[in-house]
Amino acid sequence: MTPPPPTPRTLLFVSHYTGLGGGESVQLNLMAALAERGYRLHLLTPRPDKFDAAARAIGVQTHTIPFRGVSTWFIPAITTRWPIVSPFAALIAQIAPDVIHSDYHALPYCVGAARATDTPVLWNAMGGWFAIKRWQRDFFRRQVTQNIAITESVRHDLLGDPPFMPPERMPVLIPGVDPNRFAPGVISGNAVRAKIGIDAATPLVSLIGRFQQVKGQDVFLAMARLIADQHPAVRFALSGDNVFGVAADERFKRHIIATVENDPVLKARVTFLGFWPDAREVMAASDVIVCPSRFESLGMAVIEAMAMGCAVVSTRVGGPAETIIDGETGYLVAPGDASAFAARTLDLLHNSAKRSAIGKAARQHVESHLTIDRYTDQIDQLIGTLIKR
Repeated sequence: MTPPPPTPRTLLFVSHYTGLGGGESVQLNLMAALAERGYRLHLLTPRPDKFDAAARAIGVQTHTIPFRGVSTWFIPAITTRWPIVSPFAALIAQIAPDVIHSDYHALPYCVGAARATDTPVLWNAMGGWFAIKRWQRDFFRRQVTQNIAITESVRHDLLGDPPFMPPERMPVLIPGVDPNRFAPGVISGNAVRAKIGIDAATPLVSLIGRFQQVKGQDVFLAMARLIADQHPAVRFALSGDNVFGVAADERFKRHIIATVENDPVLKARVTFLGFWPDAREVMAASDVIVCPSRFESLGMAVIEAMAMGCAVVSTRVGGPAETIIDGETGYLVAPGDASAFAARTLDLLHNSAKRSAIGKAARQHVESHLTIDRYTDQIDQLIGTLIKR
């Protein structure tokens, strides 16, 4: 007798974030890949926005429960029992997920809500700009079913030095991209160049990222000013917006716009693209992609650009330092060093053969080490172990 088909696994994603940043791109890529493997997927966010809309577009069932995410100072004994835990628990009972995949800011609520059903909770740590506090350590050691980190850098920051628990208790699973979707020649950059008003021969250097001081748009402009002095024909594009509506980020965005408006050299050469719906078009239009972030937990746009065969110049911190081989699949420079960014970018602009070779090597590196299939295999295997516990 033919055995019955296996019961599809049900996974609940919970996120405090509602806009579309790098972390949300990671999750959407993972959702799409898991859906292809037969998973039944749900997403819980505190309000409707771009993230849940994008998830619905790939077949994810979305839910809304208004809640405020915890800060890095949360006290587990209190936050795992806050009133918001009850509606979380009701939703978990309703959809009966095999595993809950949570971000940091919703994690205590998920852990508290999952107790009644003994549902495993997986924390996918996508940021590591802080260390876990002493009074929280037992929570992560004993109450969170499984901790993982997207890069070694994130794990190191969270666990501290020396680590408060064995690093192998938080394995590193680096996310990847679909190399068929992000591939050289798969899409045209003509729309971007038309928006800027340049032809195919004009050199274009671009930054893709939300407006936030840590993303280094100010460093990008300082670099652009230096490049303009030596290569006046180069144009520059800033793609992104204040996707999370943070007041400080809006002030920074206005500062960057004012810097360009008040500098005749930059004003003639820098274009603000805003939130460009398909980042691949920006990559396809660009000769060099620059990531001048002061810190990057992962740098998804960097990996995507590498998959597109783009030459990348990035800051040597966090994720990019782990995904780029300096001088082979891209260039790495010290954070904040506009002169170094300018020198490396000019080197690529002046040498098309080197630019092409680095782009090809970057593409090959992604195909070998940074694909969504590889990442999904790892997540799928991990979920299987959690279900069997």
